[in-house]
Amino acid sequence: MHKYVIMGVQGCGKGTQARLLAESFDLVHISVGDVFRWHIQHHTKLGAQVKRIVASGNLVNDELVGGIVRRRLDEHDWNYGFILDGFPRSASQAEFFLESYDVDAVIHIHVPDHVVRDRVLSRRLCSNCGLDYNLISHRPASENTCDVCGGQLVVRTDDQSEALADRLRDYHSKTEPVLDLFRRKELVLDIDGVPPLDEVQETIRSKLKL
Repeated sequence: MHKYVIMGVQGCGKGTQARLLAESFDLVHISVGDVFRWHIQHHTKLGAQVKRIVASGNLVNDELVGGIVRRRLDEHDWNYGFILDGFPRSASQAEFFLESYDVDAVIHIHVPDHVVRDRVLSRRLCSNCGLDYNLISHRPASENTCDVCGGQLVVRTDDQSEALADRLRDYHSKTEPVLDLFRRKELVLDIDGVPPLDEVQETIRSKLKL
């Protein structure tokens, strides 16, 4: 069984890399962002709460995120392991997590802030089916139209310049100390996230000895 955490600022490509690992090695990909988006799309009480927080330009608080992750991991449907994406976000969450689970490695994908800005501000989301696009690396065949369902492509609420600046500040101030904690446990594998997707995936597998 493999238990991994994948970390990096939003836009570094960690979600894509996590999905590739999960598909190849029968891991359960637990993405906090995907959980939030599912609840928003299905108009749940949690989704409404998250939508209000994001619309106001604020970040979802650590307590709410921590509760969601604990409930998800308690389902124990990860027979061959999991890769956790978007958690932990604070030192206290990391300490709780390490007390509860034996983690094999923390995959840290590093991308400079200016590259993150270019990537994030180029992202588009289908308003109908939720498929992700990127005007740099994954353009739709027809402008602003989903290739799969024909829905309109929109900019995600949290992909505005000001919201991105807030997330970058929050990441550097709160999440980097989490990495320091994991480094003391000798769990962190630093990965350059700038090269093409397949090269990044190959580097991750090599460092994980998969």
